Amino acid sequence: MAKRDANDPEFEIRFFESVLRRVPSYSNVVEILAGLYTRQGRIADGLKMDRRLVKLQPANATARYNLACSLALSKRKADALRQLHEAVALGYRDFDWMQQDPDLEALKHDPEFQALLKKLKPQS
Repeated sequence: MAKRDANDPEFEIRFFESVLRRVPSYSNVVEILAGLYTRQGRIADGLKMDRRLVKLQPANATARYNLACSLALSKRKADALRQLHEAVALGYRDFDWMQQDPDLEALKHDPEFQALLKKLKPQS
């Protein structure tokens, strides 16, 4: 049997998918799969997992933020902005990351996104 690389994303995906088949509501695994799928360029699969996580944890600000990122990567700007507003309402406050997050590149010049950043910007 061939040795598996511990950092093989496809191996990790198969592993976590098998865990999720056994325990469909395992939110930590849903979150891990969302990230793995997105990093592998499987944006639609990542979006599906992010939606699933928000259903499992509707008050999780980071889950909403990640859903917004997947929506932005899917070119669904209005939905992404809606989820970003929801993330902020739930307590998401990482201004620095939101400003530089490459997943949100499609939103960077949108006036609504800029207004949201301004609302979050720490006062000096």
